[in-house]
Amino acid sequence: MRDYATPFDSDLIEGDLRGGLDLLEPALREDRQPMGEPRVAVILPCYNEAAAIGQTVRQFRAALPRAEIYVYDNNSTDNTAEIAREAGAVVRREPRKGKGNVVRRMFADVEADVYVMADGDATYDAPSAPAMIARLCEGGLDMVNGARRSKDEAAYRAGHKFGNRLLTGLVRRLFSRQFDDMLSGYRVFSRRFVKSFPALSQGFEIETELTVHTLQLRMPADEIETPYYARPENSTSKLSTWSDGFRILKMIGLLVKEEKPMQFFSAVAALLFLPSAAVFLSVLGEFLDTGLVARFPSLFVSLSGIGLAALSLVCAVILETVARGRREARYMTYLQIPGPHG
Repeated sequence: MRDYATPFDSDLIEGDLRGGLDLLEPALREDRQPMGEPRVAVILPCYNEAAAIGQTVRQFRAALPRAEIYVYDNNSTDNTAEIAREAGAVVRREPRKGKGNVVRRMFADVEADVYVMADGDATYDAPSAPAMIARLCEGGLDMVNGARRSKDEAAYRAGHKFGNRLLTGLVRRLFSRQFDDMLSGYRVFSRRFVKSFPALSQGFEIETELTVHTLQLRMPADEIETPYYARPENSTSKLSTWSDGFRILKMIGLLVKEEKPMQFFSAVAALLFLPSAAVFLSVLGEFLDTGLVARFPSLFVSLSGIGLAALSLVCAVILETVARGRREARYMTYLQIPGPHG
């Protein structure tokens, strides 16, 4: 019987086995991994990045020579996949459009101890990756965020920078003050984080979901400043300042509702109660003066608003209990996976 544990010379020269060799490559690299050193996977979501993906793969190969580099092609219409494969990456495909869909697929498929996630546009600083990995492993952390720092206006447009500060400030106020660059796509994760993260978003709001998940479960995490560069020539950004900004804002609202229902529904109750109470007191004052209710519609609307406010408070109490149970379930799943020191 043929032993598939060791590739045969004939297999290596047959062109029709190229796809099978791509699947075997991670296993072959494990044989060359020094004992005690964590397996590192670089995961790069890509859409039409032919102008930059080759440079990105080569930079991460130079910074992390023992890492396995995966490029997930998100239905590109150019030759992104071919260039990435020629540069030495393992190329896989995710047909559903959106960065969130790609991240969900990468987290599910790739097996490693440490995951380095970046974009395939050559804007993130690959030489910073070893320091981020060292911070993760030495500190027993689950995530290290790469906070972007750039003086190049072409690299970090003023609109994107303002939107990042605005949205990051909102999340810091609602959840925690731990991160300065919530929307960075350059992150290092432990296996424990990756395999317990319930990704729900579909697009660029995935970074917000990653950040809030870390903060809500109080995972050990840190942030390192990293250089941020302009895209190479002929490479264009897929990020839309306004539409993606509103999608991220919508995601923040959804996460507040799901993770902090007491604050969310209490705010809704206050918005309903205060104007309704003002109208009711006006009608009540007229009744005490005249003994008549002249404005029945106003009375009906005010009492309805007060009733809805009370209902919102009841929902807040119930959903807070549900949210706590969901957090406990996620945390128990998280604890079942060995941490970075494991």
